[in-house]
Amino acid sequence: MGNTNVETEYGGDQIQILEGLEAVRKRPGMYIGSTSSTGLHHLVYEIVDNSIDEALAGYCTDVDVTIHEDNSITVVDNGRGIPVGINHKAGLPAVEVVFTVLHAGGKFGGGGYKVSGGLHGVGASVVNALSTWLEVEVCREGKIYKQRYERGKVCYPLKEIGTCDEGQTGTKVTFSPDPEIFEDTVYDYDTLRTRLRETAFLTKGIRISLKDEREENREVSFHYEGGIKEFVTYLNKGKTPLYEDVLYFEGTKNGVYVEVAIQHNDSFNESTYSFVNNITTPEGGTHLAGFRNALTKTFNDYARTSKLLKESEANLSGEDIREGLTAIVSIKIEDPQFEGQTKQKLGNSEARLAVDSIVSEQLTYYLEQNPTIAKIICEKSILAQRAREAARKARDLTRRKTALEGMALPGKLADCSDKNPENCEIYIVEGDSAGGSAKTARSRATQAILPLRGKILNVEKARLDKIYANAEIKAMITAFGTGIHDDFDISKLRYHKIILMTDADVDGAHISTLLLTFIYRFMPELIKQGHVYLATPPLYKLEKNKKIWYAYSDEELSDILAEVGRDSNNKIQRYKGLGEMDAEQLWETTMDPERRILKRVTMEGESESETDLTFTILMGDKVEPRREFIEENARYVKNLDI
Repeated sequence: MGNTNVETEYGGDQIQILEGLEAVRKRPGMYIGSTSSTGLHHLVYEIVDNSIDEALAGYCTDVDVTIHEDNSITVVDNGRGIPVGINHKAGLPAVEVVFTVLHAGGKFGGGGYKVSGGLHGVGASVVNALSTWLEVEVCREGKIYKQRYERGKVCYPLKEIGTCDEGQTGTKVTFSPDPEIFEDTVYDYDTLRTRLRETAFLTKGIRISLKDEREENREVSFHYEGGIKEFVTYLNKGKTPLYEDVLYFEGTKNGVYVEVAIQHNDSFNESTYSFVNNITTPEGGTHLAGFRNALTKTFNDYARTSKLLKESEANLSGEDIREGLTAIVSIKIEDPQFEGQTKQKLGNSEARLAVDSIVSEQLTYYLEQNPTIAKIICEKSILAQRAREAARKARDLTRRKTALEGMALPGKLADCSDKNPENCEIYIVEGDSAGGSAKTARSRATQAILPLRGKILNVEKARLDKIYANAEIKAMITAFGTGIHDDFDISKLRYHKIILMTDADVDGAHISTLLLTFIYRFMPELIKQGHVYLATPPLYKLEKNKKIWYAYSDEELSDILAEVGRDSNNKIQRYKGLGEMDAEQLWETTMDPERRILKRVTMEGESESETDLTFTILMGDKVEPRREFIEENARYVKNLDI
């Protein structure tokens, strides 16, 4: 685990102090991103990250997280225990400084940790400031110490409450999130499980367990001796790998510890995830650029020297080589510099050089030793290159056409008259009859309708050239206006709401999933920025004494029947599809902004790797993982929020 053999002094004076705590309660968003569910879960990650720092330094092997019935959280580790000695600058025990002073921690000043995760060392004190109460217990030098805080304020001086074995050390933190700060204080087991699993993959050898006391038998333990190699295997479980090995490269250069694991599968999507000090970097950065450069250069060199690429043929692009690639790039660096508004992109130039050099050298050696695997990857890349070329020609053709026709929109699109995208929405509707009703029902000023015929292509199982040749997909790309992949530009989005309107049955759900898979793979920003919605058509229409009610669920129907009576005058119609409604009913129930129910599609709380895996499992070729997924998630299906 990097520099585990460096014995550094970790005592009271290693904890440095920078500034006070009140600011955190005034502006919590600055410290934990938001006060929504995301921020709530961030509190747990901050405390767990402190335990992981102990593991990275070579002192901790076990972390246990418990969600209690009252939604308070306990995190216990067997690290060295936070120092209890007096910090001379503050004149207080170091553990008290850690929990009551912002920017205090062994992460600043280089004495305590070589590398660390967490939010730039604000961890423990921010959690304390945003909790109704927090208790910390430390086991060190044969004694157990305890202190309690309420909304960041100390309740009593650090006290000795018992003894422990001489060799036993560790820290136990229990806290209850403050309802004055958070919109919601209920922890989601699955969100925590996903993040803790990811953390365990990234810290090989550590064991992390999660227990939920709110439900019987809900506990899980993660322990991966293979670390990120096992992460790649896990992410590929819905796909068919092209070769058995997971290629693994590691090394340290210029103070940067690099770990990379890769394996190609038979899909056409790239799934590469990058991390710095165990924190995900969704926007990549220098470490990812170094990895991609090494991959492109090394495979081209190999394909040329082994004559798999003819002299007359162009070099393989990075995109070609990464088709069907699952990869984890994880680095540990002492002073990470993050860029961009959201601080999710690494800027250190030494990271690019370190990753590039380690991957180039070790991958070159691996390919020379394993010519069969090298050939499999090169041949897939060459096929991808040809498909990309065919797709480019098809795309150029559509571009030339649209240039000649002055950006002609699809013929079947009924566009709206308002030209300000913020006011406009587009309904993607399956089937001609529903499309006809929707065109009649809509508000022409702001609502556009694009009817689709039949099921669209499953993009999970198709190469780019096939995708570009599909009329329904082309119609959506042209209508949205943003372009896809590298050409994607959100400023060109023509409608700020993209609403998928399908029948409320199994077929409709399948079509919605196909549409979401297409949007997620080709224009993920539309989902990330909250532009994609699912319409909710009613399931039942109930008529009595010339009055009409609509019910959107079985429960709602029961409530209405309880209210109006269940006598024989009740006329109940079960809608099988949108086509059964006339224009007026469709408007009243599903399209009128005053009355309709729209569900926004979000990826909040999900890690990107987990979202990717969900789409692969649902839309890929493998039946077994899909069956498992459906069985596991069956209890949520009543209101499936993708």
